[in-house]
Amino acid sequence: MNIFMQKKIRLFLAFSVIGLPCHATTLPSPPDTPSETEMGTTEQIELGRLLFFDKELSGNRNISCATCHHPLTHTGDSLSLSVGEGGQGLGAFRTTGSGYDAIAERVHRNSPALFNLGQPNATHLFHDGRVAIDPEQESGFISPAGSDLPLGLNNIVAVQAMFPVTSATEMAGQGDENEISAAVANGDLAGPSGVWELLAQRLSHIPGYFDLFKAAYPDQIDSSTDITFIMAANAIAAFEISTWSARNAPFDQQLRGENVMSDSALRGMVLFNEKGCTGCHGGPLQSDNRFHAIAMPQIGPGEGDNTDGFSDGLEDFGRERATMDIADRYKFRTPSLRNVELTAPYGHAGAYATLENIVRHYINPIGSLMNYDQNQVVLPSRVDLDSIDFVVMDTPLRVGAIAQAALREPQLRPVNMTPDDVADIVEFLKALTDPESIDLTDNIPYSVPSGLPIID
Repeated sequence: MNIFMQKKIRLFLAFSVIGLPCHATTLPSPPDTPSETEMGTTEQIELGRLLFFDKELSGNRNISCATCHHPLTHTGDSLSLSVGEGGQGLGAFRTTGSGYDAIAERVHRNSPALFNLGQPNATHLFHDGRVAIDPEQESGFISPAGSDLPLGLNNIVAVQAMFPVTSATEMAGQGDENEISAAVANGDLAGPSGVWELLAQRLSHIPGYFDLFKAAYPDQIDSSTDITFIMAANAIAAFEISTWSARNAPFDQQLRGENVMSDSALRGMVLFNEKGCTGCHGGPLQSDNRFHAIAMPQIGPGEGDNTDGFSDGLEDFGRERATMDIADRYKFRTPSLRNVELTAPYGHAGAYATLENIVRHYINPIGSLMNYDQNQVVLPSRVDLDSIDFVVMDTPLRVGAIAQAALREPQLRPVNMTPDDVADIVEFLKALTDPESIDLTDNIPYSVPSGLPIID
């Protein structure tokens, strides 16, 4: 490596690679250590771990949080679009079922990884940021539940944990096939016969959970009737935050002065800054936690949104769904790049199967959208769903709407990148992988208190 490049690397290590100005006097730092309150006690973490893997939290007792966020698939599920309630198996081997037991539809968006949750700058969760920190709210948060969101949730991760159980497609089930799905169909989340109360009652009837909740919340639990789903959500959040902290990647070691990154990764780090990637992927998590329209292909059943000329409900307006501001259409939250090597497919709908292809998207985002190769989709085939679930933005009007939104992003412009540049940037992104995140099998319990199987 020539002297000029070595100087650039030293400069960017100290300042530019995560967006610090060149006059900065302090080195960048890895993600913060979560607070003791967010991490919870040992007993709360263990309770959260068992709840995370227990299918008792689903309407038909056939899916858990771990199904779409499994340690064996690095807290995601390795699919473009998750197969939720009714599916069988894990990851790329998960099936959509058939006949009477077939799933109703695929989950509408890609299952995000759960690394480094609870960071101070992580003020929004979900791809569209519909869960957010807001001190002006009585609960302290904005969420789809509005004023029905109960008080006492410890952090934004606990708020997020309240909602997968309320989704017919993800965990609750359809129509009136069980009491949970019936409550969802009636829009009853927080009432005395609502989703969260019904789930708390389920847990209260399992003797093993009383002992676990009593140990986790000794000052709040005297009898099984004291168990609440708020406690469950706080425990799940404690497990996620404390267990999946990725803070010691080769990149972090390099910042500490250890010469561990390859020459290719070091060149990629410089290119990552020079090509403007740090405009959105800056900071300790390599994310600005904001929302951008990046011409990402839309695949799958969408969120029921309709554009002019289309009333088929196959659109996903992204951030606009949370803000009701048309200026936010097709914008999605910038994901953290920590452990990004492990968390394919990429994009809000998992449109890109490899790191190389998602990096190539940024060479010419709109051109990439126009020429998107549908063969990158990673989904178990399902003939009777494919007509609606493999939909790509398939007409000039659909593609044009996404492209126009991307044109309004000042930082999103075509860039010159050679194949070697792409390869170097990919190597840099791999240097953001914490080695301790590669094998997470120790996170999996042998059994859960309900006695339900952990893996089908």
